[in-house]
Amino acid sequence: MVLNYIWVAFFIIAFVIAMVKLVFFGDYSVFPAMMDSTFSSSKTAFEISLGLTGVLSLWLGVMKVGERGGVVDVLARILSPVFSKLFPDIPKGHPVTGSIFMNIAANMLGLDNAATPLGLKAMEQMQALNPKKDTASNPMIMFLVLNTSGLTLIPVSIMVYRAQLGAAQPTDIFIPILLATFFSTLAGVVVTSLFQRINLLNRIMLLTLGGACLVVSAIIWAFSQMDGETMNRVSTTVANILLMSIIIGFILAGVRKKVNVYDAFVEGAKDGFQTAVRIIPYLVAILVGIGVFRASGAMDMLIDGMRWTVEQTGVNAQWVDALPTALMKPLSGSGARGMMVDAMTTYGADSFVGRLSCIFQGSTDTTFYILAVYFGSVGIAKTRHAVACGLLADFAGIVAAICISYLFFY
Repeated sequence: MVLNYIWVAFFIIAFVIAMVKLVFFGDYSVFPAMMDSTFSSSKTAFEISLGLTGVLSLWLGVMKVGERGGVVDVLARILSPVFSKLFPDIPKGHPVTGSIFMNIAANMLGLDNAATPLGLKAMEQMQALNPKKDTASNPMIMFLVLNTSGLTLIPVSIMVYRAQLGAAQPTDIFIPILLATFFSTLAGVVVTSLFQRINLLNRIMLLTLGGACLVVSAIIWAFSQMDGETMNRVSTTVANILLMSIIIGFILAGVRKKVNVYDAFVEGAKDGFQTAVRIIPYLVAILVGIGVFRASGAMDMLIDGMRWTVEQTGVNAQWVDALPTALMKPLSGSGARGMMVDAMTTYGADSFVGRLSCIFQGSTDTTFYILAVYFGSVGIAKTRHAVACGLLADFAGIVAAICISYLFFY
């Protein structure tokens, strides 16, 4: 519903601004430019979707091998002690614990198709424990925030888009996204724990959060000691080694479980083709809307206004050009994806703005969409502090993405 209003607004605002330019400033080129943008944006959307097929099939095939090989189960067991502290209201040994672990682990691996059904199942099981059926319980809110903070180990789709749009090293945003999404998740956990009076000062949580913070701090410190060329080379090399290790690890996990790895890969790869075809109409819709909005001059007016405001504070404002992706992300995943693609198409996949838009896309998730789907599935009307915690996690991710982008790419 929100995306519907945004999409309609793109066209109406663009039309009004174009009429003002034509009537008051005699700009006869604005309407031809808007119509040209509809054709070029439609063509771009189709070409991107078509180009996604191969790489998307590859990664969904690899993910299916990992899923069959029990990687999700292993992650669930590793995360078990941590999540038992974050969900103290859930009885020990309750079946919902397994659904929560599986959902979070699937999200971390980028298995969206598996994560959503597991998430809906977890919500149903938590609703059974909920004494107030129309009001979100503490475990529900913590679960939602962990989902909306967007903690993902493998940002497959973003790397696929970068490859399709001509990035020299599509994986160079891998480590920056990991860092940004870590800060988003950390902020979400801390804020929600404060709301719910969950004690994070216990041995397990201190070791987990403290250890993670130390690792992230060490990574940031190490990269801050390098010049730009060395940082980019090391970051890309480490990212590629990690990704190749994941592929090999998933294959070995499948072999260990005596899975027919080839058949599992092919099954997952089929989903890649279907996914690439399925997103064509959505990508056409959002890219045409953004194209018209940009061709009318409305996008430039919006960005220039935000840039002027930022510059008055004396802060470098180059990041503002990527901000539409960050502002759209809590509202709509497809809308933010369109903004990301538009930024890479306009400024270049390897530009600072293009890379930052990718990090914005990967640092958080679609807060309002997830709230609507998960709470709506069990009839929750009173969301309590869920929206505030989710948006604070988003804000932390945005700030982290900007700072990390300046460290790595500026």
